[in-house]
Amino acid sequence: MARILVVDDAAFMRMRLKNVLGDQGHEVIEASNGVEAVALYEQQRPDLVLMDITMPEMDGLEALRAIRSKFPDAKVVMCSALGQERTVIEAIKSGAKDFIVKPFQPDRLVEAVKKQVG
Repeated sequence: MARILVVDDAAFMRMRLKNVLGDQGHEVIEASNGVEAVALYEQQRPDLVLMDITMPEMDGLEALRAIRSKFPDAKVVMCSALGQERTVIEAIKSGAKDFIVKPFQPDRLVEAVKKQVG
């Protein structure tokens, strides 16, 4: 299956995402902020990134832009409690492929991942 980078400052959210994705047979790599995410993306080149927006050090939108500037084909799905229209539009304009609003339903997560990596 796919190698997926899960980026969230909340350990419980990374664990929840890892459990759902692991049950689908995906390999999961974890980062707790945008700085780690950019570094891990460069090292690991995952098939997909699931990224929170609100994080310390570097937020998800900054990390999205940093990853996409070096790797234009990177597939990033934003996953955030900030379901505001402006944030969604900004994420999509910055190259996000999809947007999942937390708290998410496992079926919605699986659907978004399948859409990006099959």
